[in-house]
Amino acid sequence: MIDPIELVIFDCDGVLVDSEIIAVRVLVQLGEEYGWPLTEAEVIEKFVGRSEAANHAMVAERLGEETATLFDKRFRELHAEAVDAGLTPVDGLPEALATITLPTCVASSGTHEKMRHTLGRTGLYERFAGRIFSATEVGRGKPAPDLFLHAARSMGVDPAACVVVEDSGPGVTAARAAGMRALGYAGGVTAAERLAGPGTVVFHDMRELPALIASYQG
Repeated sequence: MIDPIELVIFDCDGVLVDSEIIAVRVLVQLGEEYGWPLTEAEVIEKFVGRSEAANHAMVAERLGEETATLFDKRFRELHAEAVDAGLTPVDGLPEALATITLPTCVASSGTHEKMRHTLGRTGLYERFAGRIFSATEVGRGKPAPDLFLHAARSMGVDPAACVVVEDSGPGVTAARAAGMRALGYAGGVTAAERLAGPGTVVFHDMRELPALIASYQG
């Protein structure tokens, strides 16, 4: 028998707030500035969905630790400027949240500081305050299952009774590894085929989310 859903775990960037396109644009710009030319497709494949620590390690391996530290600082500055210039919730997300009655939480590769900024800028922080989990709290970020298992444990819910809403390849991989069902949002920067896989339903419009969650309840 399949467990009904007791908890909806949301990723943050690209699922709640439309920030992934900002991050991709900034990373392409910084790659050019620091001598690592990257296309948008390469940035999505290499960086999107992973923790800041993992991305730092990747830049350090390519450009050296000192440059990676400068790269990180510049990324935070440019990303924050773009967020303040007009970050919005993901299209259809407010309507979806208005009709989801199950318990919810956030589990993101981003830091708490970053989420306070992005969720705060879009008026979503208070909705999830006290139920926000960061990859900085666990030993391994996505695609490892640690963050989602930590979120479920903290919320007192069995992993099998959780569904994860994700928009990245590492994110859906982490959900599967945690023994959770996954809803892969393909309306952002990641192509549908990179989200598809076992235990995963791919969708393109956040307005579909409540019905998809309801479909697990029998």
